Amino acid sequence: MRKTDRLLLHISFLLVLAVSAFSHDLPMVEPEAVGLSTERLSRLDKVMEAYVEQQKIAGGVTLIARHGKIAHLGTYGMMDVEAGKPMTPDTIFRIASMTKPITSVAVMMLYEEGHFRLHEPVSKFIPAFKEMPVLPPEDAEDSASPVPAIQQITIWNLLTHTSGLTYHWNERLGPQYNDAGITHGLLQDESTLEEKMKVLATIPLLHQPGARVEYGLSIDVLGHLVEVVSGMPLNQFFSERIFKPLGMKDTHFFIPEAKRERLATVYERTGDSPIMRKPQEPTVNGSLIYSTDYPYNGPKTYFSGGAGLVSTASDYARFAQMMLNGGELDGVRLLSRKTVELMTTDRLAKMDVNYGFGFGFGVVRNESDLWDIGSVGAYSGGGFFFTSFFIDPQEQMLGIFMCQLHPTGGLDLGDRIRILSYQAIAD
Repeated sequence: MRKTDRLLLHISFLLVLAVSAFSHDLPMVEPEAVGLSTERLSRLDKVMEAYVEQQKIAGGVTLIARHGKIAHLGTYGMMDVEAGKPMTPDTIFRIASMTKPITSVAVMMLYEEGHFRLHEPVSKFIPAFKEMPVLPPEDAEDSASPVPAIQQITIWNLLTHTSGLTYHWNERLGPQYNDAGITHGLLQDESTLEEKMKVLATIPLLHQPGARVEYGLSIDVLGHLVEVVSGMPLNQFFSERIFKPLGMKDTHFFIPEAKRERLATVYERTGDSPIMRKPQEPTVNGSLIYSTDYPYNGPKTYFSGGAGLVSTASDYARFAQMMLNGGELDGVRLLSRKTVELMTTDRLAKMDVNYGFGFGFGVVRNESDLWDIGSVGAYSGGGFFFTSFFIDPQEQMLGIFMCQLHPTGGLDLGDRIRILSYQAIAD
């Protein structure tokens, strides 16, 4: 980076520092104030700048906070290369599956109010899921018909992705989902969660509930559960019960027109090729069809609990800090400490998987899960368009990485940012 660019970056950091005192952002401090090294954090800047320079990404935002204070907020490259628009601290990103932890929090808020227990069948609230068919095993004869589910899908099954639901990329069920008009939140749809969940319940499950783990539409079902129990559309529940109390002013299902110019452009990358702007028309990848304009085009009626939100690094940091604080932020408590512990402890110990997962978060179970520097008990997540976060209770630290790239050409930049965050710890 040129000297003038570094000076401008420093000035912008000071401006953000000053503004944050009067905004909903977490307070900003010099890294040394929270046990991080300014010099070592500069390695993160160098890596991000190199990826931009090599045209591996158009740009991005990184945020590192420790002890409840932001020690690093970096902006790199462009939010729109063709328009010459630089990345800014308040750039808005499609966070896709980083919606799932927020929906899981909404479910657990209602759980704490006594509306249900976690091992109850979801059919108590969404009757369409009471009698589910299940696909025969893959090695069964082609003529084999679906069989009845041995047990009902529970709320616990949905929270842990053990319900038998999958996503459109699954070769066995993807075509059926498309034929039935089932969406996933990354494509315009004129329907509602209530309407789509009734249809989803007519399609066979991939496996018996509780039998194994399959990442999929479980959290969209939970989004509708929130609607049924609360009596509010999911967007209203999120706004009134989570976003406004936490000061997440730039997190939405569908971006307001006044904020549209702050939405980052999506790019794509194949192999070692430079990035290219993602076409406006939907991308078709087998049975998976997705678009980039869903946050602002279309009827805006489907509130996907599994993938629908847009947000900023600063907004998501407030959500992450609430979790790190044991369910509370700035005097506002969404969850009890014990519920946060339940959500962020591995719930797949009896399953045949080589990773930990709680309710909405991947979890580092033990030392054998650590392939890089990190901490046992840390939890994390990511999104389809190349966004990610981690939360580390042991180090009282969190990190946010925001970019807009799909496919990524195999980039592991989110993991590198996490490593570069840990190596900056100096106390």
